[in-house]
Amino acid sequence: MKILITGGAGFIGSHLCNFLIGKGHKVICMDNLITGKKENIAHLLPNKNFKFINHNVSNHIHLNESVGYVLHFASPASPVDYHKYPIQTLKVGSLGTHNSLGLAKAKKAKFLLASTSEVYGDPLVNPQPESYWGNVNPIGPRGVYDEAKRFAEAITMAYHRVHELDTKIVRIFNTYGPRMRKNDGRAIPNFITQALEGKPLTVYGNGKQTRSFCYIDDLVRGLYALMLSDLNEPVNLGNPREETVLDIAKKIIAITGSKSKIAFKPLPIDDPKVRRPDTAKAKKALKWSATVSLDKGLKETVDFFRFSG
Repeated sequence: MKILITGGAGFIGSHLCNFLIGKGHKVICMDNLITGKKENIAHLLPNKNFKFINHNVSNHIHLNESVGYVLHFASPASPVDYHKYPIQTLKVGSLGTHNSLGLAKAKKAKFLLASTSEVYGDPLVNPQPESYWGNVNPIGPRGVYDEAKRFAEAITMAYHRVHELDTKIVRIFNTYGPRMRKNDGRAIPNFITQALEGKPLTVYGNGKQTRSFCYIDDLVRGLYALMLSDLNEPVNLGNPREETVLDIAKKIIAITGSKSKIAFKPLPIDDPKVRRPDTAKAKKALKWSATVSLDKGLKETVDFFRFSG
């Protein structure tokens, strides 16, 4: 297959490019590098089955060649990024999704939207099943990302119902691994960078808020299974094992051998207190579950940060 991946130079997108090339597919990576990095895909550039196009998908997408799939992963995805680029985040979730869907329709291609667990907001149920509608503050600082993705899901389902486009929606829960940026702003890269530099690890609130961390290799396997499935309704992908943020910080201190201490700071506005996927649908329909242990995944990620400079 020939597959277009928007946001393909980002953390998840670049790993997906790798995986699909490894499966023998041809990949077109489209990214304007606002948060993606050319270094993430540099090793793929000589490959005859890989092509990079520098383009902002919030503008019209023109593509001469045919594609069988459009995978829409373009978007700032961390609080640091969408606070810095709030309007761009809203535009790529709305205009960018519209343009990507339009391309899929024109090419008669299948479409996969990378949505997020953030559509659940600060959830009032735990774990979060796909049937949960969420608890989102639309005008809060996180709203630019949450509502962009909620709109993206709505327009994707509209294209499915009106134009009978074969669409998939994945709600991605906290994912980590090599190629995350040091200044990403999310817990694991923050903690690893601080630990390796001997600085205090910044924990917000009392650290008792929970997250569920899925290693990138597990996520990419799930994405491929969803691509090949006949599911059109949203599907959660993530690791259902719940950890407190404080426990993650302590674990990273131990793995790095750092002498760093922990510094507590006020909890950001609308920061979710719990975050854990109900993955029953993925297990049943995709025969998928996360298998990489947190210890193994963190060691791989620490090694990347330690040796990538």
